Amino acid sequence: MTEKITSKEQLTRLQGEFQANVKAEPVRILVCAGTGCQASGSLKIWEKMCELAEGTEIKVEFAKHVQHPHVHKSGCLGFCEQGPLVRIEPLGVLYTKVQVDDCDEIFDVTVKRGEIVNRLLYKNKITGEECFNQSEIPFYKGQTRVVLKTCGTIDPESIEEAISAGEYQALAKALFSMSQDEVIKTVLDSKLRGRGGGGFVAGKKWQQVASQPEKIRYVVCNGDEGDPGAFMDCSIMEGDPHRMIEGMIIAAYAVGAQEGYIYVRAEYPLAVKRLTLAIKQAEEYGLLGENILGSGFSFKLNINRGAGAFVCGEGSALTASIEGKRGMPRVKPPRTVEQGLFGKPTVLNNVETYANVPQIILDGADWYRSIGTENSPGTKTFALTGAVRNTGLVEVPFGITPREIIFNIGGGIRDDKKFKAVQIGGPSGGCLTEKQLDEPLDFDSVKKLGVIVGSGGLVVMDENTCMVEVARFFMEFTHRESCGKCVPCREGTLRMLEILERIVAGNGKMEDIDELRSLADLIIHTALCGLGKSAPLPVVSTLNSFLDEYLEHIQNKKCPAHVCQKLKQYIIEPTKCKSCSKCARGCPVQAISGQPKVPYVIDQEKCIKCGACISSCPFKAIYVA
Repeated sequence: MTEKITSKEQLTRLQGEFQANVKAEPVRILVCAGTGCQASGSLKIWEKMCELAEGTEIKVEFAKHVQHPHVHKSGCLGFCEQGPLVRIEPLGVLYTKVQVDDCDEIFDVTVKRGEIVNRLLYKNKITGEECFNQSEIPFYKGQTRVVLKTCGTIDPESIEEAISAGEYQALAKALFSMSQDEVIKTVLDSKLRGRGGGGFVAGKKWQQVASQPEKIRYVVCNGDEGDPGAFMDCSIMEGDPHRMIEGMIIAAYAVGAQEGYIYVRAEYPLAVKRLTLAIKQAEEYGLLGENILGSGFSFKLNINRGAGAFVCGEGSALTASIEGKRGMPRVKPPRTVEQGLFGKPTVLNNVETYANVPQIILDGADWYRSIGTENSPGTKTFALTGAVRNTGLVEVPFGITPREIIFNIGGGIRDDKKFKAVQIGGPSGGCLTEKQLDEPLDFDSVKKLGVIVGSGGLVVMDENTCMVEVARFFMEFTHRESCGKCVPCREGTLRMLEILERIVAGNGKMEDIDELRSLADLIIHTALCGLGKSAPLPVVSTLNSFLDEYLEHIQNKKCPAHVCQKLKQYIIEPTKCKSCSKCARGCPVQAISGQPKVPYVIDQEKCIKCGACISSCPFKAIYVA
């Protein structure tokens, strides 16, 4: 039966007991069970390790005599490119790209004998050096893990392991050693800014809610991470749900709220499962619900699943969705801090913002401001994806440069291709070019470059990327996800999309450039919500940095990157053609003709750009121009 915690002293005692239990495990096998590694088969690895460990009595060199090693699921370790990942403690070894067939060898060599399976170690792609443990891997060396510090080291489905790692101690400190005003002041002094995209100072929101005459207040967490390529909040909810929940309870205490909601995308079933379990466990231990830790403060927490609408990442649309209404932004004022959920004052922050709070309460505002920059203190998690060697989830101090992230942590561009751009901030962001690689990444600096940090997606693009197509892709996304409430967003994004589709199809006109700029300016200044106002940013940033590509599409009807399907030209190289006729026989529209001993040719008017000719040519005589 779970021991209900009714005092700060009891929490500290249990933390010591749970720490002792963890230390008593001579061998800990941690199998990454984040969504990414699960998709690569990590649960089968976990099952196999459990099978090998169960009921066996082994002698290990570094752990004397144990009944059996302990196998655990862990949260996301972040290094998604190298998954599935397995950590063996206390050796501290990290194995990469593990398969079920590797389990027997890991168990026999590492678990039993304390030796290393070298072939499963990460090898530095540049130096070829083998990295024995996590801290030696360049991907982790450049990171400062605050929010993610326990992701991958504890079992996210065990509140005992969370407590052993020190979680809920910040809550105890706030409840028993700090007044509500002192908590707000600490968060305010830390200059913690919202990590959901807007970068608003979190403490100001809390202060505004706490000052409202209405006494019924709510705390809401935005876990509706909808940006393509973004999975920061997902990994926190899956890997360490108690850290975020603790931050929400502290916020509730500070502003006097007694009920809260976590709004999670329905596409995150694992996050929903682990949050549900975490809430149940916290209630059983007396860390959530009535009379938390015997302090007299009560707080109830609910989970609400979103239906996948991107616009519900906007505050007023999100609260409307929780209320059972259609998720659509409303005119402001009044703002959410005044009339939010159910018309009551509401603190609304995202997952990462709340996950920062416990450490700020424990270590203080000065400690937090020592990380990052003066006006953007702390760290930021980024989902690093695209044409980079080391894709995954990274946490770095604000002020770091894109070059450091992409080329040091990310290992550079895949296949040694040339860097072209990095999309930051998702569909509401924009592109940074090679000229901007050494600019600091923080809320204020990137605005001067015409982009936003957003929620933290970083999509790296190489020389084979068409920037006009990139702009079209993101505009298609934002138009599709527009709620349709305001004309500028509903109609403006459609007009911009139609122009971009015309350009990539080879039917663009020179006046389209001015028309795109004019529409972008109109939408930015007149759209109802922040998502609409930022929708044109990918187009604006690519126009500013890659105007030559737009002109090439419009004037010469060519795509320099050979990406836009309708602008491709399939050409037969006469010196390589052997007149074998295989390309002609494989063409579905009879666009290729020729005769023996004479090079074949492709009729560009008939060609449908299917690429069947390239596949059928045994002499590699056909190329795309």
